[in-house]
Amino acid sequence: MIDVTHEDDFWIVTLNRPEKANALTADMLKALITIVIDLRDTAKAVVFTGMGSVFSAGADLDEAPKGLAVSQDWDRLSSAIAALPCLTICALNGTLAGGAFGMALACDLRLSVPTAKFFYPVMRLGFLPQPADPIRMSQLIGPARTKMILMAGEKVLADEALAWGLVDRIVAPDELLLTARRLCEPALTAEASHIQGIKELISQ
Repeated sequence: MIDVTHEDDFWIVTLNRPEKANALTADMLKALITIVIDLRDTAKAVVFTGMGSVFSAGADLDEAPKGLAVSQDWDRLSSAIAALPCLTICALNGTLAGGAFGMALACDLRLSVPTAKFFYPVMRLGFLPQPADPIRMSQLIGPARTKMILMAGEKVLADEALAWGLVDRIVAPDELLLTARRLCEPALTAEASHIQGIKELISQ
């Protein structure tokens, strides 16, 4: 349900459960954490994407009431992505919802297809968002717009997400991975220490 491919230092991690809108199970979360940790010393650029028309619907509905919705593994995953010393891009092939927001927010860059929608229905469902998600979201789009998503439950379309700064570029579906690869080219020709050094300077 998670595919990992690479060409030298360029890696693609793909959520491959399109029949379930790429909803994440507890096992998928743990597998993603392991994959990301293993990439720390092997990748200069990593792209996260999904199969089908949805990037991820968040937590698997069958497992969410059993504790998955509030599992600390969501935060462990986003923290592991944020800690990667390489360039990270979330290539959103479609709608992003719920706990899967953490993956996108933790990446350096976010690309989106025009049809994507963005929503995080924690207010309606009665769950708190993962601790790091409101912080990272607010850093990108400001506190008021973060409250629009998390508290008012707004479903944001791709054009508005771009205007807010939630995503960095809207790309046609057939150009999504090609664009992600092109954006990674400078990093792929650089020294790994140089990539990490730039990231550290930006995050100060």
